[in-house]
Amino acid sequence: MTDSVNRFYNSIENAANESQANLVGLFLYFLTVEAGQETATPKQISDCFVACDLAAPAGVAARLSEGLKTKPKKYLKNAGGYKLERHTREALSRKLGAEQITVQTSATLRGLELKLPDGPSKGFLKETIDCFEAGATRATVTMAWILAVDHLFAHISKHKIVEFNTALAADKGVKLNAITQRDDFTEIKEGKFIELCRAAKIISNDVRKILDASLGARNSCAHPSGISVSNTKVISIVEDLVENVVLKYPA
Repeated sequence: MTDSVNRFYNSIENAANESQANLVGLFLYFLTVEAGQETATPKQISDCFVACDLAAPAGVAARLSEGLKTKPKKYLKNAGGYKLERHTREALSRKLGAEQITVQTSATLRGLELKLPDGPSKGFLKETIDCFEAGATRATVTMAWILAVDHLFAHISKHKIVEFNTALAADKGVKLNAITQRDDFTEIKEGKFIELCRAAKIISNDVRKILDASLGARNSCAHPSGISVSNTKVISIVEDLVENVVLKYPA
């Protein structure tokens, strides 16, 4: 959480001038809107202060309780903790402005990064998300595709090589008869590779559709063109490839 909450704090205009009371509300926004929690506890809010190298106020719970009594209320409380009252949440969203959109989507991708075990794939995904945060959306899509396909190469080599080679030998449209080493996969066109994965029943039809759509996006992004790729589309592609390929199939 340290990285994501620091990115959130750094996105706040004139954050150093915000009072501790205001930061309590902002960190509650981070936890319940950006991080997706239903509610947050006073301790979790204090942890946000600590993660940002800020002195946590002594009475976070008291400040939250005060927000329950204002008119209109700033916060709501249930058994699990606190959340923002709707109008307060919307006001903070407006205050944070357009920059917060990038922070929110970046946090979504960083959440995917945390799901991967330490190793080359996690490092590659980190650099992929770095591209997104730098505004290089085309590079993000291209790298996410490379990560997913390389992961499938590893999965098939380790777990499904017999099935894949059977499908490969039966396909008359490919000169290669069998995969004997990992580099052999690069001799197969990517669209055909997806077909073979489906024919070998290595992937489901739904995953095939995801890969086909992602390949189309990659092809558009990997060559000079006049297209623009929205942040929302990039997030969708990366999420689909990581959740439905990298995390689904063991390497």
